[in-house]
Amino acid sequence: MWDSSKTDQMTVRGEIGGVGRPAGVPPLVAEDHVCELCGISYARVTLEEALSCIEALPGQLRATLSTLNVDVLRVRPEPRTWSVIEYVCHLRDVLATTTIRLHRTRTEDHPSVDPMLNDLRADRFGYSRRALPPLLDEIADMTVGLLRETARFSESGWDRTHRRYPGEDRSARWLIRQAMHETTHHLLDIEHVASRSVRGQ
Repeated sequence: MWDSSKTDQMTVRGEIGGVGRPAGVPPLVAEDHVCELCGISYARVTLEEALSCIEALPGQLRATLSTLNVDVLRVRPEPRTWSVIEYVCHLRDVLATTTIRLHRTRTEDHPSVDPMLNDLRADRFGYSRRALPPLLDEIADMTVGLLRETARFSESGWDRTHRRYPGEDRSARWLIRQAMHETTHHLLDIEHVASRSVRGQ
């Protein structure tokens, strides 16, 4: 059961979720992660279920945002909690980054991948100023691109691994479950942040 009182715990500024990590970069969750907030258990989520959830994201996101007043899109309910538009930018980044990591994991031998550095992206690239319609189009395109990459995997390919930092070796299967978890959580974050922003006006 989703506990909306704990939503801000999901606004951790990193990939949800390690040895050798720089200060400020949260650890990656484990292959068998169970989320205390939403109850998702990675080990119980099949690839088909995760991919179906990701495929549904563009439509769900458009439906959610269609109910919001444009005045709340860029409002941070508190300084360290992202606005709706920043969450949407992050979802786009998750799709793009996951696709690249999947490709590298499939085609390279245990590659090392860069962290997303989500807060840095939001700050340096002015995510709060982005226009919503192009973002939604990008998310639709990147969802298609991610699914096209997954279609290239053989059954055994899902066991191939990559590394972010020492001690953070993860499988291609984990990448898909992680992306599904991010999309599920951040849709809820968007709803919660929007409701808080409205109350704060």
